[in-house]
Amino acid sequence: MVLWIIFPISLSLVSFIGTWTVYGLAVFNNHVCSLGDWGDGNDCRGNGSSSCCLVPTISSSGSLAPENSLFTATINAGSFLFLLFCIFHHSHIMERHACRSILSKVALVFGVVAAVGTFIAGNCNQRDLTLVHNFGAAISFVCICFYTALLAALTRKCVLTGHEKVLCPLRIISAVVQTIVTISYTVLYFHHEYFYIHLSAIFEWMLSINLELFELSYAMEFYFFSSFMLSNLLSSRDEVKPLMMS
Repeated sequence: MVLWIIFPISLSLVSFIGTWTVYGLAVFNNHVCSLGDWGDGNDCRGNGSSSCCLVPTISSSGSLAPENSLFTATINAGSFLFLLFCIFHHSHIMERHACRSILSKVALVFGVVAAVGTFIAGNCNQRDLTLVHNFGAAISFVCICFYTALLAALTRKCVLTGHEKVLCPLRIISAVVQTIVTISYTVLYFHHEYFYIHLSAIFEWMLSINLELFELSYAMEFYFFSSFMLSNLLSSRDEVKPLMMS
């Protein structure tokens, strides 16, 4: 049971190390401007020189070779692990607090859709398939806001660790931050001035770090997680099928 705490830690570390490594490579290759560079003199918008750089969003950091391969691999691994995270957490709730099944299922739907949206964004290069990439990213951002809020609500309603008095306020704060920063990021993203676009990029990195910390906090729940909870979830579905057929 104790070994399950490795899972949320791995999920957070894969996303954190992968995205920041991609960013580091992109800055090193002058593909994106540094997050600390607020000047717009070297920005590629309206600048056709070969030495210009892109706004340092997470997506633009992984839009050019060679870092685009690592970006796609990181997003694929992260979205798959996040999908498993959603399923595992749902099975934990169903095992310990089946009375909250509806709320947990709604959260599961938002989590799965967020994982799919992230997968779409990661596999559709922002430069080549801008519309599809932005569509997947938008779905992911919105669904993650709902997912974190619902999981914070489940933390308040369901006792899984005995430390909910500490975890619940922290997750509520994290969910509120995720929502506010997502709205701010969306508004600034469509601005024309470089300062605000650069600020939106910083907000996007804040969203990534906030979500990683949110996921990391579930090491507490996964300490009490067991594989039999998954088998019970699958067996309960098998029991439903004959009832549906009769």
